[in-house]
Amino acid sequence: MAAPDRSPAREVRLERRTSQDPQVLALVGRYVAELDERFPSGFTVSGPDDLVDPGGHYLLATVDGAPAAVGGVRPVVSPEGAAEVKRMWVDPAYRGLGLGRRVLTALEELAVELGHRTVVLDTNRTLGEALSMYAAAGYREVERYNDNPYAEAFFRKEL
Repeated sequence: MAAPDRSPAREVRLERRTSQDPQVLALVGRYVAELDERFPSGFTVSGPDDLVDPGGHYLLATVDGAPAAVGGVRPVVSPEGAAEVKRMWVDPAYRGLGLGRRVLTALEELAVELGHRTVVLDTNRTLGEALSMYAAAGYREVERYNDNPYAEAFFRKEL
């Protein structure tokens, strides 16, 4: 694939999609494949409900009409009724355009719209670029809040 045009005139759109949207499923599938390559012990999901949360709310970012990034939020059981950011990923061909930060901000706005005032997320320390982005976006590291076997770092942000 040719390198994307990084000119500011590109059209970037963020759209709400369902968990069963074919473009959401395709990008999340590519996300899983990348994690499987990058994680020392690999990465697998056990079934479709582990790929995307059927109760989750997803955003799809397109650049000039092409699917470029994805992310979701879902409610989690917590004292504060937090939303959890899940399956956030930017296609490597579109990295460096600020899409990750745009999707994260839009997911936070979606969480507020859905009635949440706190967001949490987990990640693996192999994903240094994600760790940097979360810190720059105001997330603070917290204690483990789930049993995700791939997660090594846990974050929280008050909205």
